[in-house]
Amino acid sequence: MKRTFVLFPLLVLLTVSLLLSPAFAAAKKDPLANWKTKFDYSKAEYTYILSNISHPVIQGVANGYNFRDALWEKSNGRIYVDYRPLAQLGGEKDVISKLKIGAVQGMLSSSVASANIAQKLGIVNLPYVVDTYDKLEQFRSNPELWGPYSNSAQSAGLMVVDIVNYGQYGWATTTPVRTLADAKTVNFRIAEAPVNIDVYKAWDNKFTVMPWPDVPQALQTGVINGLDHTAIVCNITKKFTIAKYFTEVNYAQGLFVHLVNKRWFNKLPKDLQAIFLSVVEEESAKTRGLTREQHDAQIAKAKAAGVEFFQLSAADKATLVKKAAPVYANWSKKIGADYLAKVRSTLK
Repeated sequence: MKRTFVLFPLLVLLTVSLLLSPAFAAAKKDPLANWKTKFDYSKAEYTYILSNISHPVIQGVANGYNFRDALWEKSNGRIYVDYRPLAQLGGEKDVISKLKIGAVQGMLSSSVASANIAQKLGIVNLPYVVDTYDKLEQFRSNPELWGPYSNSAQSAGLMVVDIVNYGQYGWATTTPVRTLADAKTVNFRIAEAPVNIDVYKAWDNKFTVMPWPDVPQALQTGVINGLDHTAIVCNITKKFTIAKYFTEVNYAQGLFVHLVNKRWFNKLPKDLQAIFLSVVEEESAKTRGLTREQHDAQIAKAKAAGVEFFQLSAADKATLVKKAAPVYANWSKKIGADYLAKVRSTLK
């Protein structure tokens, strides 16, 4: 009896440890294992530390790894891109500070965060300006539109070398939103960005400014019942498990702006500068094409899983544009009235 009494708790502990060990193993699994470097970069002449806050399963984030490999090949192993997604280097505000002083050399910054560097960068966040995939390509390929945008961060010691995307913004909600009247019942989470705040005030929608890491619990507890984001991100990050409805407002593109510390770039030999910029442009264009494909694929997956998708009527969209008039007026002073007018008239 005494031996049984001693062995029983030992058996329980052994059983529990065996049951828990897979969970611990899973918890320790490297989320970036599929993107490990496959070459020896120890003798690279230059290292380019590049930051991003999200997961590379999103094509706009995977761009950093594709850029890493392509630049390594095209530069014959002279430049190594030390890519750090998943906010390994901190939040975007912290990384922008590090980027300005050169502690970090590059950043795939969300467009909402980049507007804090130069107000002209906020133009892409305004509703129904650079809102479709086709308009984004027009914006990027037109020197009269892209030039002022790409040069706007020079005073901060930064270069805007290109732009990639992660889908079109809409509303993921826990109740159906088919009309603007339905939207009045929703408390939307929006990003910590001045443009977004101004837009939601103008639209007269209830909103809560909230950091992205706080969103899952806020959705689960009902603190918010709507989310302003893209269908790609909502499906990949499992937000649709709670918010099972998505209204395709499509008022803006989710963008990552590729920022480079100008002082670091200027220290590169001229031949490597040319290679760097050409690879950025080539890989960014590829990524924008892949994002368009990912958009369709993720929506199809979400629909197959039971998520319902809605589109606002033309009249409701016209109302959103009309209500945003004060936002356009306010931001035209910050962006430049002539520049904003040129972008809007060109991207019709």
